[in-house]
Amino acid sequence: MTDRRIDEAHQGGIDYIAVEESAPFRDLKKRQRSFVFPLAVAFLVWYFVYVLLSSFAPGFMAQSVSGAITVGLLFGLGQFVTTFAITMGYVAYANRKLDPGAEQLRDELERAQGGRS
Repeated sequence: MTDRRIDEAHQGGIDYIAVEESAPFRDLKKRQRSFVFPLAVAFLVWYFVYVLLSSFAPGFMAQSVSGAITVGLLFGLGQFVTTFAITMGYVAYANRKLDPGAEQLRDELERAQGGRS
């Protein structure tokens, strides 16, 4: 088995493993993960609370809030609202914090690839 770095160097390609190990790329991954993982955990907790309450506290979930609107219905709709809020928050975060660094890395790689072709 040959080392991919050596093969790519012989072919004149970009050493993507070195890029992945670079400080800017690691920082980009760290920023992305520091946003995504906590929100994913929070959403999963919120989702499982909803499921567990639906299963083990049907009386609570069936309580009427107003007319035919129940606590369970509000919690269920809250799942959709939370999903959209997380998505909008991530898009805003990515536009502000992730995309500039990703664009800079892409530009550097495109310049390096263009210079070797």
